[in-house]
Amino acid sequence: MEKNKKRSDCPLSNSLDVFGDKWSLLIIRDLMFFKKCTYNDFLKSEESIATNILASRLKALEENGVIEKLKHPDSKSKILYRLTLKGIDLLPIIMEIYIWSDTHYTMPPDVKARIKEAKKDKDAFVKLITKELKSNLKEKKIIADTNLEQQEL
Repeated sequence: MEKNKKRSDCPLSNSLDVFGDKWSLLIIRDLMFFKKCTYNDFLKSEESIATNILASRLKALEENGVIEKLKHPDSKSKILYRLTLKGIDLLPIIMEIYIWSDTHYTMPPDVKARIKEAKKDKDAFVKLITKELKSNLKEKKIIADTNLEQQEL
């Protein structure tokens, strides 16, 4: 998953090199749908990712421009992670995976209800979630800019 390491010119192969392992997609899911944004938040996910794998995937996702790091406004020892626009652009793919999974596996009722809602008008659902994610991106940018200004003082 190293940056710019291509096995071929195939778009699918190139994409899988960036986010094709299960852990990367779960980190992206957590950022998109569960508002997780710190290392410890990701460690608390029910899938129980190992610390070395988490660190590796966060680094690779950052190197590939899918996520970015910010200083935590309340703690110098914490880092915030957020999706970039490139990461937000993965939403339609994630939604299609959810829909595919709903077809082939048993889903919890709350997830099934969300998928059912999304399937009614996928484009509108993706636009709504994308708008929310981009709004969060702008809000966190303001926080990051404020942090930088305070450091310069």
